[in-house]
Amino acid sequence: MKNTKQCPKCNSTSLLKIPGKHTGYGSGNIIFVGLTALSAVKVTRFVCEQCGYSEEWIENKADIQKLANKYKRS
Repeated sequence: MKNTKQCPKCNSTSLLKIPGKHTGYGSGNIIFVGLTALSAVKVTRFVCEQCGYSEEWIENKADIQKLANKYKRS
């Protein structure tokens, strides 16, 4: 959806982009990689208005590396 601008389930092009953000008390569209929300990675959501299908994306390459450093399997 992010790249094709089209829903893979119903082919609709009516998509919503919900940007990742930090909100109070560690909530929001984030994944924790440290002790506080300030070190968390933002997750952007794409939602189809037609069928409700959704995808989540990490759009920042540095954030992807943070996740790899914390969660990579050995």
